[in-house]
Amino acid sequence: MTSAGDLVVVRPKRFQLPMWLVVLGLVLRWLAQACWWCLRHPVTVGLTVLAVVLYSEHGWSGVVVPLVLASLVSAVWRWRDEESWWRWCAGPLLGRFRQVFVYRRAWHEAMTLCGLAATYDHRAVLPELLRVRSDQALDVLTIRMVRGQTPADFQKVTANLAYAFGRRHARVYSERPDDAPTRTGYWALLRGWVDRVRFRDRPTQVYLVLVRTDALRPVVAPFDAPAVPDFTALPLARRDDLGIWSLHLLATHVLIGGATRSGKGSVLWSLVRSLAGGITSGLVRLWVIDPKGGMEFAMGRPLFARFACKSFEAMADLLDEAVAVMRERQTRLAGTVRVHTPTEADPLVVVVIDEMAALTAYLQDVDLRKRIAGSLGLLLSQGAGVGVLVVAALQDPRKEVLPFRDLFPTRIALGLTEAAQVDLVLGDGARNRGALADQMPRWAKGVGYVILDGIPEPARVRFSYISDDHIRELAAEYPAPADAADILAQVGRETATEPARPFVPRQSRGPLLPDSLRHILDRDTDGGDPR
Repeated sequence: MTSAGDLVVVRPKRFQLPMWLVVLGLVLRWLAQACWWCLRHPVTVGLTVLAVVLYSEHGWSGVVVPLVLASLVSAVWRWRDEESWWRWCAGPLLGRFRQVFVYRRAWHEAMTLCGLAATYDHRAVLPELLRVRSDQALDVLTIRMVRGQTPADFQKVTANLAYAFGRRHARVYSERPDDAPTRTGYWALLRGWVDRVRFRDRPTQVYLVLVRTDALRPVVAPFDAPAVPDFTALPLARRDDLGIWSLHLLATHVLIGGATRSGKGSVLWSLVRSLAGGITSGLVRLWVIDPKGGMEFAMGRPLFARFACKSFEAMADLLDEAVAVMRERQTRLAGTVRVHTPTEADPLVVVVIDEMAALTAYLQDVDLRKRIAGSLGLLLSQGAGVGVLVVAALQDPRKEVLPFRDLFPTRIALGLTEAAQVDLVLGDGARNRGALADQMPRWAKGVGYVILDGIPEPARVRFSYISDDHIRELAAEYPAPADAADILAQVGRETATEPARPFVPRQSRGPLLPDSLRHILDRDTDGGDPR
């Protein structure tokens, strides 16, 4: 310690470590890191040790021959079952390769420029890339967030992350984007325990899905119409991971938003095709409203039990009759079931509306417009549980055009004209989570984003293209029964009468007003001074 006037300078005592101790500490540190790396990558270590042993025993032939045999086995495996080959062989290898040579090389720069890097104790702290899983079209990056970050921080920069890694489409999931499989067989219990660990909730992790190969560019061919439709899984579209996206139609309403020529007809006709087997068997009744004079649906008229395309009065009557069917079912099913099960005697009624804004906003007759809005409000709020569903398409999703937009649990957004419309169709924050429906390229007709009730992250799909010839074949092969329009006869069906309840007199209670105010009111009643 030295002193210079009033200034006191304190110098801590310095300790000099011997060089051998410094070198020993570094070697121990490197050995510990190497051991930890080997424990985290057992497959890589095992293959390396095996290659070294084979080379030492048999030379280069001991390494080349197993590689050739493994390549032949891989080729046969892919030929026999490509899906499992990608899942267990090509996917992990490709994911590991891209993790090391693609994402790690640009990780620091991408995280910093996208605003996801933080500073703590004068050090840059970055999100950690834990794993990359690849398949035919997607890369799924598992990321450990920096302490204090949330998935919303990543969702705000989804587009930035996509372009930072040289891709056009990306999505961010707060939970694993794939569901745990259903295990059966002898090892189901053990594999279920493993899945419980693999798919457990990890609040510290976020999942970034990058579309490596856009599998939605080719036109999707129509799916086969099932003889008995599964209302919980109707095949309508192809996902960007080459899987099939199925619609859960039972007990829900569907809203389809998209600009002109964005492919709304593909969605509607894909739905009609998936229901065709139930239409001809009497399990489903389609009530169709086409305010465009029948330009969209008139070609498939034999498929529909009810059809209104020219008279707005007839459209209002159709909706009123749907409400009548809903009321009758409520009276009949109350206290028995909570969700209607479609049968041939009690079929599912699906009300399809092509351009909903023509009924709710552009109709000049105010009284008729209010009548239609009242019927739609009742159907959307009460009809899902009794099997009277609404599937509606529109171009303008603003609140003044569709005031009951929030009553649609299932929503589909095709190509839109403005960024704000994405959140209007899919809900607040959907665009930040990767639903770039306002940036659809010119070729992307029928490509859209879907939101299901309870799942906030959007999925990108392309709906099958149904041509005019397909529609004619569908109408000729799956016509509705001749008595399909007589479903309204069930409204007059006898129902159980409401049980008589005994009269219970109301108990006398004290006055609801204080005595001072009650006396003033009594005086006013008797003609006293009103003051």
